[in-house]
Amino acid sequence: MCKLKVAFVCVHNACRSQIAEALGKHLASDVFESFSAGTKTKPQIDADAVYWMERIYGIDMTKTQYSKLLSDIPAVDIVITMGCNVTCPALPCRYREDWGLEDPTGQSEEVFRRTIHLVEEKVLDLKKRLQKGLLL
Repeated sequence: MCKLKVAFVCVHNACRSQIAEALGKHLASDVFESFSAGTKTKPQIDADAVYWMERIYGIDMTKTQYSKLLSDIPAVDIVITMGCNVTCPALPCRYREDWGLEDPTGQSEEVFRRTIHLVEEKVLDLKKRLQKGLLL
């Protein structure tokens, strides 16, 4: 049986969705494949996101990830939007939910750590719900 494909989506694919992709790969790769994308790209992933993911989890996102457009990822089963504060991009899927996360870009260490911790909780919750067959 193929693993479900999950896309974490926000506008620029430079911070929250990148964190979610990295944590999905780190914490839930036994249950689903993680991708991230946006409607626009940035030349690089947010430097604070890279720093804190390395510091907290030992994950070097500069080696494994880059900012991608929706058209750059494969067809997915589940779309998780980060809380775009604009019209979130549409991507065909079997299930969709919005995590409503504030963008920590340019904010304090405390805000970044809190956001990363929330993403971790939500990734683990998604993993648990999928394992129990509660979504699809």
